[in-house]
Amino acid sequence: MSRIIPALETKLLRLPAVIRRTGLSRSSLYRRVSAGTFPAPVKIGERSCAWASHEVDAWIAATIAKRDGGGRVAR
Repeated sequence: MSRIIPALETKLLRLPAVIRRTGLSRSSLYRRVSAGTFPAPVKIGERSCAWASHEVDAWIAATIAKRDGGGRVAR
């Protein structure tokens, strides 16, 4: 079941913004997408894609929680 996210909570982030937010390189980011450990991008055009900001934020929060002992991620 998919969760509906209000438009005010979610923005689409292009690759440079995702790289800045996560600190990952382009190749590391796509490697993690392929491995299923990072959210997949959304096609927004014939030759363009973006990431949902709430998914990137959730990945960042989960990564910090894992570092801090696997605690639950606050929503």
